[in-house]
Amino acid sequence: MTMRTSFDHELKVLNEELTEMGTKVVNTIEETLMAFQENDQKLATKIIRGDREVDEMERTIESRCLNLMLRQQPVAKDLRHISMALKVVTDLERIGDHAADIAELVLHLDDKGSEFILPVLPDMVASVKEMLQMAIDAFIRKDVLLARKVEKQDDVVDDYFNQVKKDVASFIQNEGNADKAVDLLMIAKYLERIADHAVNVCEWTEFHDTGEVKNHRIL
Repeated sequence: MTMRTSFDHELKVLNEELTEMGTKVVNTIEETLMAFQENDQKLATKIIRGDREVDEMERTIESRCLNLMLRQQPVAKDLRHISMALKVVTDLERIGDHAADIAELVLHLDDKGSEFILPVLPDMVASVKEMLQMAIDAFIRKDVLLARKVEKQDDVVDDYFNQVKKDVASFIQNEGNADKAVDLLMIAKYLERIADHAVNVCEWTEFHDTGEVKNHRIL
């Protein structure tokens, strides 16, 4: 096996690991949102315990990326690919952390429907879920057009979050249940952060194609 053939094989394995981690994170988010919407305490506990698996995936991929850079001599295009992987894996890990954060808050909530308190929250949940799935699809397929579509959708999630803040303020003023309202606000904040990380994944997907991030050339 030549050096280049070996390198290409390692890149293929890297892509497979990234795809597996992306799929794992999307599935975890789907379970987290289900746990939240259905107040499923057992599922929330399972998500919290499973966060270690995502962390282990991150460490494995980071190690592979560093070995590729140190042991091989990647050309510019290859270096761009590896750099993208290092950035994306960090965002995926943070999304996994936020899933666990939401699951921990689910354990504190009672069975009152959150949509009664914050009517816009189910729409925000659906939008964030769609953004993340599209971002992972764009990343796996290196689809720059889809990545840009996801980035534009972030404004929608920001609008939802702003409405959630207004709903929380109104709920506290009228009902006085500050603890529950703050927990729901934190869930909305974690959802907004997940959307931000989805945008980051899209920006690094574009970087793989252009060498630019936010219109600044890096590599």
